[in-house]
Amino acid sequence: ASHMKRIALAVICGALATSALAAPKDCEELRKEIEVKIQAKAIPSYTLEIITAEEAKNHDSAMIVGSCENGTKRIIYQKNND
Repeated sequence: ASHMKRIALAVICGALATSALAAPKDCEELRKEIEVKIQAKAIPSYTLEIITAEEAKNHDSAMIVGSCENGTKRIIYQKNND
């Protein structure tokens, strides 16, 4: 079964590599884009943190605002209540 999975994964990765649209998003670049959107909402104090997909499992999905570096990292958003 794991052999089939590996083939499927290779196919998916190959498809991503050939598609310019699915180019791995740079985390910093994505973070800046999200930052612009948050600033447009005039939220005074917040944190955008880049974490690994593994770490993201411990976070509420509502906090995850982006995925980058080929899906290996997530960007989480937290509003600071101060």
